[in-house]
Amino acid sequence: MSSCRTRRLALNAGRSCALVALIFLTGCGFQLRGQAALPPEMARTYISTEDRQSLFARKLRAGLRNNGIDVVDSPVDASAVLNIIDDDTGRRVLAVSARNVPREFEVYYRIRFSLEGDNGVLLTPREQVLVRDYTYDETIVLGKAREEEQLREAIADDLVRAVLFQLAAL
Repeated sequence: MSSCRTRRLALNAGRSCALVALIFLTGCGFQLRGQAALPPEMARTYISTEDRQSLFARKLRAGLRNNGIDVVDSPVDASAVLNIIDDDTGRRVLAVSARNVPREFEVYYRIRFSLEGDNGVLLTPREQVLVRDYTYDETIVLGKAREEEQLREAIADDLVRAVLFQLAAL
Protein backbone atom coordinates (compact mmCIF):
# COMPACT_ATOMS: atom_id res chain seq x y z
CA MET A 1 0.00 0.00 0.00
CA SER A 2 2.81 2.40 0.70
CA SER A 3 4.32 1.78 -2.77
CA CYS A 4 1.02 2.81 -4.43
CA ARG A 5 0.92 5.93 -2.33
CA THR A 6 4.54 6.73 -3.22
CA ARG A 7 3.77 6.32 -6.95
CA ARG A 8 0.75 8.60 -6.66
CA LEU A 9 2.81 11.24 -4.89
CA ALA A 10 5.52 11.02 -7.55
CA LEU A 11 2.93 11.31 -10.32
CA ASN A 12 1.33 14.34 -8.67
CA ALA A 13 4.76 15.94 -8.17
CA GLY A 14 5.55 15.40 -11.87
CA ARG A 15 2.27 16.98 -12.92
CA SER A 16 2.88 19.91 -10.59
CA CYS A 17 6.36 20.49 -12.04
CA ALA A 18 4.97 20.38 -15.58
CA LEU A 19 2.25 22.87 -14.66
CA VAL A 20 4.76 25.25 -13.04
CA ALA A 21 7.05 25.02 -16.10
CA LEU A 22 4.11 25.75 -18.40
CA ILE A 23 3.11 28.79 -16.33
CA PHE A 24 6.66 30.18 -16.40
CA LEU A 25 7.02 29.63 -20.15
CA THR A 26 3.74 31.33 -21.01
CA GLY A 27 4.39 34.12 -18.52
CA CYS A 28 7.72 35.04 -20.10
CA GLY A 29 6.19 35.41 -23.58
CA PHE A 30 7.45 32.10 -24.96
CA GLN A 31 5.45 30.82 -27.92
CA LEU A 32 5.91 27.87 -30.19
CA ARG A 33 6.79 28.87 -33.73
CA GLY A 34 3.77 29.01 -35.92
CA GLN A 35 2.68 30.88 -38.95
CA ALA A 36 3.79 34.47 -39.46
CA ALA A 37 1.02 37.06 -39.57
CA LEU A 38 1.78 38.35 -43.05
CA PRO A 39 0.01 41.45 -44.44
CA PRO A 40 -3.34 40.80 -46.13
CA GLU A 41 -1.99 42.49 -49.29
CA MET A 42 0.20 39.40 -49.73
CA ALA A 43 -2.72 36.97 -50.05
CA ARG A 44 -1.75 36.35 -53.70
CA THR A 45 1.97 36.98 -54.13
CA TYR A 46 4.19 36.75 -57.17
CA ILE A 47 7.92 36.23 -56.57
CA SER A 48 9.94 38.19 -59.13
CA THR A 49 13.47 36.82 -59.43
CA GLU A 50 16.06 36.11 -62.11
CA ASP A 51 16.58 32.53 -60.92
CA ARG A 52 13.29 30.90 -59.92
CA GLN A 53 15.16 27.69 -59.02
CA SER A 54 17.78 29.17 -56.69
CA LEU A 55 17.93 27.62 -53.23
CA PHE A 56 16.56 30.76 -51.58
CA ALA A 57 13.73 31.25 -54.10
CA ARG A 58 12.55 27.64 -53.67
CA LYS A 59 12.66 27.86 -49.87
CA LEU A 60 10.94 31.26 -49.87
CA ARG A 61 8.13 29.93 -52.07
CA ALA A 62 7.63 27.02 -49.65
CA GLY A 63 7.81 29.35 -46.64
CA LEU A 64 5.14 31.64 -48.06
CA ARG A 65 2.87 28.70 -48.86
CA ASN A 66 3.36 27.31 -45.34
CA ASN A 67 2.13 30.67 -44.04
CA GLY A 68 -1.08 30.57 -46.06
CA ILE A 69 0.06 32.72 -48.97
CA ASP A 70 -1.05 31.77 -52.47
CA VAL A 71 2.12 32.05 -54.59
CA VAL A 72 0.99 32.80 -58.14
CA ASP A 73 2.83 32.35 -61.44
CA SER A 74 2.05 35.74 -62.95
CA PRO A 75 2.28 39.30 -61.61
CA VAL A 76 -1.09 39.98 -63.30
CA ASP A 77 -2.79 37.54 -60.89
CA ALA A 78 -0.98 38.92 -57.82
CA SER A 79 -2.04 41.33 -55.12
CA ALA A 80 1.65 41.80 -54.21
CA VAL A 81 5.01 41.32 -55.91
CA LEU A 82 7.97 40.20 -53.82
CA ASN A 83 11.07 41.29 -55.75
CA ILE A 84 14.26 39.32 -55.17
CA ILE A 85 16.72 41.90 -56.44
CA ASP A 86 19.90 39.99 -55.59
CA ASP A 87 20.36 36.32 -54.70
CA ASP A 88 24.04 35.50 -54.31
CA THR A 89 25.88 32.72 -52.52
CA GLY A 90 29.46 31.52 -52.43
CA ARG A 91 32.45 30.76 -50.28
CA ARG A 92 35.71 32.43 -49.35
CA VAL A 93 38.93 31.09 -47.88
CA LEU A 94 39.42 32.27 -44.29
CA ALA A 95 42.64 30.49 -43.32
CA VAL A 96 45.41 28.52 -44.98
CA SER A 97 48.06 26.14 -43.65
CA ALA A 98 51.82 26.67 -43.81
CA ARG A 99 51.74 24.75 -47.11
CA ASN A 100 49.16 27.24 -48.46
CA VAL A 101 46.34 24.68 -48.30
CA PRO A 102 42.91 26.04 -47.31
CA ARG A 103 42.00 25.10 -43.72
CA GLU A 104 38.89 27.18 -43.13
CA PHE A 105 36.15 28.46 -45.41
CA GLU A 106 33.31 30.92 -45.03
CA VAL A 107 29.97 30.22 -46.74
CA TYR A 108 27.84 33.30 -47.35
CA TYR A 109 24.38 33.99 -48.71
CA ARG A 110 23.28 37.51 -49.63
CA ILE A 111 19.84 38.62 -50.73
CA ARG A 112 18.14 41.94 -51.44
CA PHE A 113 14.38 42.12 -51.66
CA SER A 114 11.45 44.54 -51.74
CA LEU A 115 7.68 44.25 -51.71
CA GLU A 116 5.15 46.06 -53.90
CA GLY A 117 1.40 46.01 -53.46
CA ASP A 118 -1.49 47.28 -55.54
CA ASN A 119 -1.14 50.67 -53.82
CA GLY A 120 2.62 51.05 -54.27
CA VAL A 121 5.76 50.09 -52.38
CA LEU A 122 5.07 48.23 -49.13
CA LEU A 123 8.70 47.53 -48.28
CA THR A 124 11.71 49.36 -49.68
CA PRO A 125 14.74 47.29 -50.71
CA ARG A 126 16.31 45.45 -47.78
CA GLU A 127 19.49 43.43 -47.66
CA GLN A 128 20.18 40.33 -45.60
CA VAL A 129 23.57 38.63 -45.42
CA LEU A 130 24.30 35.50 -43.40
CA VAL A 131 27.68 33.85 -43.03
CA ARG A 132 28.84 30.54 -41.56
CA ASP A 133 32.33 29.11 -41.48
CA TYR A 134 33.71 25.59 -41.36
CA THR A 135 37.07 23.89 -41.19
CA TYR A 136 38.36 22.02 -44.21
CA ASP A 137 40.27 18.77 -44.40
CA GLU A 138 41.46 17.61 -47.82
CA THR A 139 41.40 13.97 -46.69
CA ILE A 140 37.60 14.00 -46.43
CA VAL A 141 36.64 16.11 -49.43
CA LEU A 142 33.22 14.51 -50.02
CA GLY A 143 32.19 14.92 -46.40
CA LYS A 144 33.27 18.56 -46.36
CA ALA A 145 31.40 19.22 -49.63
CA ARG A 146 28.25 17.81 -48.00
CA GLU A 147 28.88 19.94 -44.90
CA GLU A 148 29.10 23.06 -47.08
CA GLU A 149 25.88 22.12 -48.84
CA GLN A 150 24.09 21.64 -45.49
CA LEU A 151 25.42 24.98 -44.24
CA ARG A 152 24.14 26.72 -47.36
CA GLU A 153 20.69 25.13 -46.89
CA ALA A 154 20.61 26.17 -43.21
CA ILE A 155 21.57 29.72 -44.17
CA ALA A 156 18.79 29.83 -46.79
CA ASP A 157 16.29 28.62 -44.16
CA ASP A 158 17.45 31.35 -41.78
CA LEU A 159 17.15 33.96 -44.53
CA VAL A 160 13.58 32.88 -45.30
CA ARG A 161 12.69 33.22 -41.59
CA ALA A 162 14.30 36.68 -41.51
CA VAL A 163 12.37 37.81 -44.61
CA LEU A 164 9.07 36.46 -43.25
CA PHE A 165 9.75 38.21 -39.93
CA GLN A 166 10.31 41.53 -41.73
CA LEU A 167 7.19 41.04 -43.85
CA ALA A 168 5.12 40.20 -40.78
CA ALA A 169 6.27 43.47 -39.18
CA LEU A 170 4.48 45.50 -41.89
